[in-house]
Amino acid sequence: MAKTETPKNESLFEAPPMGEQERMVEAILFATADPVTITELTGRMPHGCDPAEAIAHLRKRYEGRGVNVVKVGDAWAIRTAPDLGFLMQKETVETRKLSRAAIETLAIVAYHQPVTRAEIEEIRGVSVSRGTIDQLIELEWIRFGRRKMTPGRPVTFVVTQGFLDHFGLENARDLPGLKELRSAGLLENRPPPGAQLLGETDDDDDDDDDQSELFED
Repeated sequence: MAKTETPKNESLFEAPPMGEQERMVEAILFATADPVTITELTGRMPHGCDPAEAIAHLRKRYEGRGVNVVKVGDAWAIRTAPDLGFLMQKETVETRKLSRAAIETLAIVAYHQPVTRAEIEEIRGVSVSRGTIDQLIELEWIRFGRRKMTPGRPVTFVVTQGFLDHFGLENARDLPGLKELRSAGLLENRPPPGAQLLGETDDDDDDDDDQSELFED
């Protein structure tokens, strides 16, 4: 009696229909505050599912709706459509402004990552206080990157997925400008104070405004 062989490329488990996979991805993204990677989706969904294809269908289905499926770094999330962001203003708990020192440091990390503290100071022309770096890390907007293969093996800094998510960016190449920073309430509209002298530290910035290393009142 001849034996029936299962084709090698055929899974032992039949994956759910694509429509059902879309529903699964939708449920996960809706219930999760942080963006979710394809790998994480694969680990949560039944064997044989293709979350990447499901996201492609889901993203098209949400086009023009009140919320969109957006890519954040290498992950995916459901977010309010950009043109409807004004409706969420009352849901904001608190808006805090970054100091000039923190804004400059954050911008340098974003545009030059991976970058060391010494390189940040060289670009700014002033010393960077430890408090500024620590607070940006605490905000989870920058994180430690790989150590540089140079004498001393200095640590580098890069922006986080949380930073990209906050500004609705897919990657660091789509960085916000001053207008976006001001509209997000993270930068003062007043003219900046007088130019700093070379070698001056961040502490002078903060003392003038009687504020902490990172936030203004």
